[in-house]
Amino acid sequence: MNDKKNKFIVKNPENANFNQYWYSSKTIELLVNQTLQNGKICAFLSTPSVFYSIQDQQFLKNCFLFEYDNKFAKNNTNFIYFDFKNPQEIPVQYHNQFDFILIDPPFITRDVWEKYSEAAKIIGKKDQNNVLIANILASSIDENQQMLQELLCLKKRISRPLIPNLVYQYSFFSNYDHEELDAVNPEIGF
Repeated sequence: MNDKKNKFIVKNPENANFNQYWYSSKTIELLVNQTLQNGKICAFLSTPSVFYSIQDQQFLKNCFLFEYDNKFAKNNTNFIYFDFKNPQEIPVQYHNQFDFILIDPPFITRDVWEKYSEAAKIIGKKDQNNVLIANILASSIDENQQMLQELLCLKKRISRPLIPNLVYQYSFFSNYDHEELDAVNPEIGF
């Protein structure tokens, strides 16, 4: 799948004002596969490119886009306005609901990740002891590895996303294992 065939990328130019930089089509394909294989009720925190690339309409009924940019609300009943600065404002009907959460914040700083972590803990499925059991997949810079382990028990994976117009290289981090996440992305080669 190349970028010209991904309808989302073609129809939605990146918006630097919102720090919106899209994954490559191949990376989006990997993230769609991770969603389909690891979740039943899925939350997409600041990841519209992946949300809108899911083709399975039945599956999409249980997927929700938490996003600040209201342009993605058009024709989307599963759009939840999300200002990461106020995760406590997430409507209660979404608390403790999601077994898969995909996260790609617009900023890489600790204060932002603390807010996204809080949001994930609010909406993520928990067990009877209130322990977070949702599968979480996130992308950030390598330097955030220790912080992401501390905040969400995320482990750095071998696979890395390609984000063509971003000036630095991200990595994937997850709290679950999957062979696709432990393989080198051939687009990057490391």
